[in-house]
Amino acid sequence: MGEREASYLSLLRSGELARRAEAARAILSACTLCPRQCRVDRLHGERGYCRSGADPKVSSFGPHYGEEPELVGRYGSGTIFFSNCTMRCEFCQNYSISQEGAGYEVSCDDLAMMMLALQRRGCHNINFVTPTHYVPQILGALVIAAGAGLSVPLVYNTGGYDCVHTLKFLDGVFDIYMPDAKYGDDETARRLSHAPHYTRHMKAALLEMHRQVGDLVVDDEGVAVRGLIIRHLVLPDGLAGSREVFRFIAEEVSRDAYVNVMDQYRPMWHAAAETAPCQESLGRPLRVEEYEEAVAEARRAGLYRGF
Repeated sequence: MGEREASYLSLLRSGELARRAEAARAILSACTLCPRQCRVDRLHGERGYCRSGADPKVSSFGPHYGEEPELVGRYGSGTIFFSNCTMRCEFCQNYSISQEGAGYEVSCDDLAMMMLALQRRGCHNINFVTPTHYVPQILGALVIAAGAGLSVPLVYNTGGYDCVHTLKFLDGVFDIYMPDAKYGDDETARRLSHAPHYTRHMKAALLEMHRQVGDLVVDDEGVAVRGLIIRHLVLPDGLAGSREVFRFIAEEVSRDAYVNVMDQYRPMWHAAAETAPCQESLGRPLRVEEYEEAVAEARRAGLYRGF
C-alpha cells in the first residue's frame, strides 16, 4: 500500500474506533443494520431475515486470487467469507454459504486473529465478503486487530443492499468499497433476489460509499489503496437492467468509476431447477453477445474504467 496509512488507524488512536464499535453493537438489540429493519434482539438470541446472531459466522478465510487484479496484486486479497445474507438471490453462486448458512460462529477475538493471520501471509488487504449484517462485529474485531498491529486496507464487499446509516459507522474505517449494483429496477430485484426497494437502497449506498472514498486509486504496482469498485453481473435476457445501472453510475456517481462488468453467470441454486419460476431466462448460461451488449451499454453511458 505504499506510504499511505490505512484510514482506521487514526480512528484507533483517537478512541473513535472503539466508540463506533460500541454504538454499532447497541443496534443489535433491535437490529436495523440492513433495509429489512427486522428490529430483532440479536444480543439475546433473536434472529431476523439474515438468521444471524450476536457473533459473526464465518465460512472460510484465506488469500484469494480470483478477485479484481487491483485487489489481488502479487500476494492475494485476504478474504473472509461470512455466512448468511440479507438477500435471497434465486441464482446465488455461493448459496451453500449465503442461503444454507455453512460456516461456524466465532468470537470477535477470533475474527481479529483471522485478519492478523491474513496480513502475516502478505495479503494486500482484508476483504470482508457479505459483511452488512456483521458490521458491529467487524468493528469490534478491528479494534482488537488494529491494536495488535493490523495496518492493511479493508475492503467492504457487499451485494449493495445496504443502509446509509450503517455505512456512516464505516466512514474513515474502510478504504475500499466493492458493492454490487445488481439491478436497474425494483420489480426484478424483488422477484429474483427478494430484496424490496433494492434500487433505492443500492443507489443511496453507492453515493455514500463514493462520498467516503471517491474513485479507485492504486499504488505504483497497481494495487488498490482507496476508492470504489462497482460490480455488475450481467444476466440473460437483460434481466439485470444493465443500461439503467450504467446510466446511474455515470450520471450520478462518477464517470471515472471503476466498474467490473461480470460475465460469469451460470444457473445455480433455484435457477438450476427445472421447476423454478425464474427458469425461463435464468436456466441457461449468459450468451457472449449478451455480455458484449452490456459492455457496449457501459461505454455508451460514458464509463471507461474496469470492464
